Amino acid sequence: MGAPTAKVSVARPSAAATPSEETREADRAAGGKHTFVTRMRRPRRPRIWFEIALVAVSYWTYSMIRNAVPEQQAAAMHNADWIWHVEHLLGIAVERSVNHAVNGVTWLIVSMNYYYATLHFVVTIGVLVWLFRRHPGRYGATRTVIFATTGVALVGYYLFPLAPPRLMEGGGFVDTVRVHGTWGSMASGNLADMSNQYAAMPSMHIGWAVWCGITLAVLAKPLWVRVLGVLYPVTTLLVIVATANHFWLDAVGGVLCLGFGYGLAYTWYGHLPHRLPRHLALAPAASSRQATA
Repeated sequence: MGAPTAKVSVARPSAAATPSEETREADRAAGGKHTFVTRMRRPRRPRIWFEIALVAVSYWTYSMIRNAVPEQQAAAMHNADWIWHVEHLLGIAVERSVNHAVNGVTWLIVSMNYYYATLHFVVTIGVLVWLFRRHPGRYGATRTVIFATTGVALVGYYLFPLAPPRLMEGGGFVDTVRVHGTWGSMASGNLADMSNQYAAMPSMHIGWAVWCGITLAVLAKPLWVRVLGVLYPVTTLLVIVATANHFWLDAVGGVLCLGFGYGLAYTWYGHLPHRLPRHLALAPAASSRQATA
């Protein structure tokens, strides 16, 4: 009889290994390097009270910084004249015609005043809540996009003060809030003293609206919701121009800021937000409990 043959066992990964376990194995295989950064970049399960506090503090900080930017009236008026001149050269300077045409339909312009004042916040918060509940794995990255977008907008307000069309000297625009006695802007009517009136570039009404539109169009399942996602930023663009709160180029600035936000999220997470898993993997302890249940 021959000598017994030695059996060589080959370690195989456990079929029950969770993504979290696999990630830790990869970290250990790499010598544990950069594990802190790796953990920070990994999507986490959002916590409701933390998110509420974060949004509240962030918006308060944004408003405080935005309104603390010096109101450089002379520079803001000069920049408005320059923007208006550039738009004439580009053949897109039709804001005044849109403003006067819509202002002639009272119910429409009053509705737009209220739209400008409310949906900017209501829709954005609604989309955040929807993401938190239905797409927790994508929430953090998508929230990072809008936070980064808003943050870089503050730089624009500081470096390029801009008067909105309704404040241009001799521009011939109608301040629709003042004329119709509605409240539609913190920078118009009786609330003007509470807000920096020369923070028109970039337009965060457009930056936030396009963020909402992309999020709904890409992630929502019902067709009618995706259609609304497309229509919302288009309607917002018409509103900001009809109410004489922004130039077309302000909207371009808002979209560029949003592009920066998506670029930052992609750099940090390694994927665009909608490419991340919809739900986060269970923690190892939770997985073990479920396996033994």
